[in-house]
Amino acid sequence: MGAGKIREVLPALVDGVTKSGAQVLWVCDPMHGNTYEAPSGYKTRRFDDVIDEVTGFFEVHKTLGTHPGGIHIELTGDDVTECVGGGEQISHDDLATRYESACDPRLNHSQSLELAFLVAEMLRDR
Repeated sequence: MGAGKIREVLPALVDGVTKSGAQVLWVCDPMHGNTYEAPSGYKTRRFDDVIDEVTGFFEVHKTLGTHPGGIHIELTGDDVTECVGGGEQISHDDLATRYESACDPRLNHSQSLELAFLVAEMLRDR
């Protein structure tokens, strides 16, 4: 959906489905809606956008009293430089260092752990 749309679009979707009585599993994919081409031509994602979309997903469900069922993340345990940002402050200039994906950019080991801890906090604070 994208970090810039989740808080605007998701509430009406959740409300409509809830009112219909349909039993669904709400899953957020903060990766695909936040993909863009870096100035160097590499396909990438901003870690902050991924975090913002996941945060918005949890906020919407908390506000509406519904259950955030899961998140879809593309990640690797390797030390790649495919997504910008995070604690390692990977920049557009760093992408060429270890860009190994044949398809979509993945969070590296550090970014993945950072996201996992943030999601754990969101689950705790529900």
